[in-house]
Amino acid sequence: MTRFINPSLSTEHSGVARADSVATAARGFTQNFDSSRGLAAVLLAAVVSALVVAADQLVDSWADGHLLMAWMVVWAVGFAAMALFAGSARNLASRVVKALDAWSLREARARADKRLWATALSDPRIMADLQVAMGRAEQAEVAATAVAERPQSNRIGRAMLRAFDLLDAQAYSAANYRVSSHI
Repeated sequence: MTRFINPSLSTEHSGVARADSVATAARGFTQNFDSSRGLAAVLLAAVVSALVVAADQLVDSWADGHLLMAWMVVWAVGFAAMALFAGSARNLASRVVKALDAWSLREARARADKRLWATALSDPRIMADLQVAMGRAEQAEVAATAVAERPQSNRIGRAMLRAFDLLDAQAYSAANYRVSSHI
């Protein structure tokens, strides 16, 4: 007699499932991470701390019996600095991050160009492709400068071109007349 056993056990290890969920959550954190926010917070903290130190130095000289008042002034300066400089720090941080991203992109492109050139020096097919691309770029640049340098008013040139076209048409019709069979 044959018996079949159908166990209802999990097909996935619970530790693997937890590790997978942790990795997915970590990926979600990095996608929502904005480096300019952190930089803005650090810049704001630096400005606020500098102002609080300056206010503390000022308050130290006249805080003989007014320690509570001195601490209130220092905290007021700190909160006012945070309120006033938060937008500026955020703008500065975003500009710094954009500048660093642009610099990083330029450096990456320069490294890629160097690798491509090194490869092209050893492979004639790639060098031929690069030479064709550089030639096309030069032709496009010459065409763009010719269009940009074209005079705005060139009536004389157009009139001469029409005259030459008319002469060419007359010469063509005369040549066809001479070649035709009715001569």
